[in-house]
Amino acid sequence: MTMLTAAAVLDVVIPVYNEEDDLGPCVRRLHAFLAATFPYPCRITVADNASTDRTPDVAAALRAELGVHYVRIEAKGRGRALKQVWLAAEAPVLVYMDVDLSTDLAALPPLVAPLLSGHSDLAVGSRLSRGARVVRGPRREFLSRAYNLLLRGTLAIGFSDAQCGFKAIRRDAARELLPLVEDTGWFFDTELLVLAERSDLRIHEVPVDWVDDPDSRVDIVATARADLAGIVRLVRHMGSLPLGELRARLGRAPLEAALPVGLARQLVRFAAVGAASTCAYLALYALLRVGLGAQAANLVALGVTAVANTAANRRLTFGISGMRNAARHQAQGFAVFLVCLAVTGGALAGLHAATGTPPRAVELGVLVAANLTATVLRFLLLRGWVFRTAAPSGPGVAVEPADPGIAAGPAGPGVAAAPARPC
Repeated sequence: MTMLTAAAVLDVVIPVYNEEDDLGPCVRRLHAFLAATFPYPCRITVADNASTDRTPDVAAALRAELGVHYVRIEAKGRGRALKQVWLAAEAPVLVYMDVDLSTDLAALPPLVAPLLSGHSDLAVGSRLSRGARVVRGPRREFLSRAYNLLLRGTLAIGFSDAQCGFKAIRRDAARELLPLVEDTGWFFDTELLVLAERSDLRIHEVPVDWVDDPDSRVDIVATARADLAGIVRLVRHMGSLPLGELRARLGRAPLEAALPVGLARQLVRFAAVGAASTCAYLALYALLRVGLGAQAANLVALGVTAVANTAANRRLTFGISGMRNAARHQAQGFAVFLVCLAVTGGALAGLHAATGTPPRAVELGVLVAANLTATVLRFLLLRGWVFRTAAPSGPGVAVEPADPGIAAGPAGPGVAAAPARPC
């Protein structure tokens, strides 16, 4: 059987470096899967990052046997290979996956379906979203989760897994975004996704089954160092990128919000954040109480949830994104936390000073009243002091910014009725 290469709807790129042993079996497995399940013409492309072993010979044999496309890049770097191959590709949908096929191929059809239909612009396999099943060691699990938490804290990302080697992108989006991506290594994935999200493109996530490759060639320390440098670069230079132009060309049209940007919306979201913070506080307190005293566990749990509460209200309630003034907002939010703590603590202290040992029901009633007062005070201080620049300017009622995850997308890539199988 020979893979069709003309008018391919899907181009699956496999970046490799010195993979003479794994390349043949993995490509044959992928080819068989596409032949059995994918109803459109497709192509497999091997992007060789300057291999020094027999990888080029193996690729030549696969080209003769299966019609695999082979591209030689005379420099290392997964990002460099993907950028070069994707910019030259003609298929409407472009995919890449790691040569070890750690991700179960059953996730490929749901990965590309929303791109073929025009519903989404990028699709990513996620090992961290609900429904994913992952087999890997605790060290890599911790590093993966820590990295994505770091991205959420520094770049305010919405996607859950930046580094899973299983992604797809529409060709029109790739040709707009790739010239702006500077990284040529492992941070390429993260940078591409961040730029896409900031351009209001829709990113579809697919939970995957993923089994760690014990023979992985990734240098974790070097990769972590490069990723940190990439995050710093993005934070510093994000404002100079022409994302507004990209948003105008590719982004999705705004939706009229059902809830105006103003007091009503802020109250609803403030209440939701408060409820979530309370649940997080209780869970963290219960966890810490196992090894700490009550006061220490309470202090740590309150401190952590206070920081998280300020960050959540900053983004969700008052609509402030990015890192500008984030440190000042956290400092002011902590001051508000102390004021509210003084209100509740002062109410209890006053009650005990006045009555000695009050009945438990009276004590709880005073605490409820004090907490309600502190909640109202916290909202007023956040709105009128900490995040006052987020208030809408000018008369009338504004509408919420567009939600890139809801708006209708552009037309699909023009896929006609399904032709014969590709192999």
